[in-house]
Amino acid sequence: MQRRHRDPAVCPGCGSPLEPWRTVPASEPQLAGRNYELLRCARCGTAVTAGEPAPELHEQGAYQPARPRLHRAARPILAAFDAQRLALLGRLAAPGARLLDVGAGQGRFVVRARAAGYNASGIDPHRRFSGPGGEASAVVARTSVEQAQITPESLDVVTLWHVLEHVDDPRDALERIAGWLAPQGGVIVAVPNLASLQARLGRERWYHLDVPRHRTHFTPAGLMALLGATGFEVVAVEHRLLEHNPFGMWQSALNRLSREPSWLYNVLKHNAPWRARELVLTALAVPLVPVAAAVELAAGLARRGGTIVVLARRRA
Repeated sequence: MQRRHRDPAVCPGCGSPLEPWRTVPASEPQLAGRNYELLRCARCGTAVTAGEPAPELHEQGAYQPARPRLHRAARPILAAFDAQRLALLGRLAAPGARLLDVGAGQGRFVVRARAAGYNASGIDPHRRFSGPGGEASAVVARTSVEQAQITPESLDVVTLWHVLEHVDDPRDALERIAGWLAPQGGVIVAVPNLASLQARLGRERWYHLDVPRHRTHFTPAGLMALLGATGFEVVAVEHRLLEHNPFGMWQSALNRLSREPSWLYNVLKHNAPWRARELVLTALAVPLVPVAAAVELAAGLARRGGTIVVLARRRA
């Protein structure tokens, strides 16, 4: 199948025209001083990062294949994230189902899904750190959605945990994925929510913008329109998520005051030097973490969560 190119003037969600909207700073410290234009759809509110993608940034900077700082201390938190992912997966497919995790990274969720009884594997086009013994790398093939050789209708469920926003042509990707799924097979798509409270508060320094890596900045309306256009029927949309949402609210608020946006995240990723001013500012903001979590919980209950997960099934 020949890959088509997305029309840069058309919303990848609902297909309506895009209009100039906002200029935002690069999220990557190595690109400090560079700004990127966002184009936005007046119909569904979805936005697109203008210009050419930078695929090399998926193996550099914050995405470099290295252990982050405090990775051992974070294991219980990551386990809680995976437990919520498995609970969402269980709403579409029972253990034993054939699962493909697209953009699987180092394969953490694939390993957890296998332990829970799923016939799970993953794909990812970029180099990722693999744990001791190479267990993760053994279940993740290094390939992309465009290049993956998947037998049609051979899967029961496909998961895309914060992947679709990185794809230059999300419509083409979802059409390919629909062809891999058995009739009534399911897809789980997690993306940042441009219609969220934290996006409104963070504005051009919203933590989840991550330009230029993020190509499409979805609203729920835009993502649901895209899923409908690519052969899926939406089953549920979840706004209350442990993963990304409380931290995103806290970090977005701190970004409004910081000289170096997302400094703590980048320090943990070995992607920024220690700075006395940023360290003090971050330390002073730590007591506000429960406040940010409470505000984000309220936003989730109001269906304005910082990130969302959409569950959908392939139409027969």
